[in-house]
Amino acid sequence: MARLKAFDEDQALDSAVDCFWARGYEASSVRDLAEAMGIGSASFYNAYGDKRELFRRSLERYANRSMRERIARIEARHAPKQAIEAFLAEIIERSVKDPDCKGCLLVNSALDVATRDAELGRLVAGYLDEIRAFFRRNLEAAARQAQVPADIDPATISAHLLGVVLGIRVLARTGAKRRVLDSVAQPALALLEMAP
Repeated sequence: MARLKAFDEDQALDSAVDCFWARGYEASSVRDLAEAMGIGSASFYNAYGDKRELFRRSLERYANRSMRERIARIEARHAPKQAIEAFLAEIIERSVKDPDCKGCLLVNSALDVATRDAELGRLVAGYLDEIRAFFRRNLEAAARQAQVPADIDPATISAHLLGVVLGIRVLARTGAKRRVLDSVAQPALALLEMAP
């Protein structure tokens, strides 16, 4: 009979996410992580194997609880064009209300880890591609509903919008104010407007 874990794995993963998010992958030692998670090193290695595996699981948890939750909630509540606008507005709102200027764990990881670890880089790129796919899906739906210009190229504009999100999140880490973040988003949103 398998032994039950002596800790709450959801809570432990949330703590690992917070640690990686605050310190980054490289600067988070196994000791830092185990301490943040409230577990001993033996439990750490038994449950996760190593820091890299814990990081993979932390990214998945973050993606589920942040990015995927946001996409599902916004798509359920808004028409396609408004979903894109709401997504960017929420990213800006979260950025300006973050007193620690942590940015986004996925974007931070793209800058911190992806260049040194090809496998983790592909993992992070896959998560970011889900955001691009959200934009494309909603651009295509908005075009079918005549909410955006008929000649809009969903593939190109969705990639552009992903770049805007990345730019906003990186600028937010430097403490950029709302007006700066809004000025990054506005030209992209203007592409969605119908010609007079």
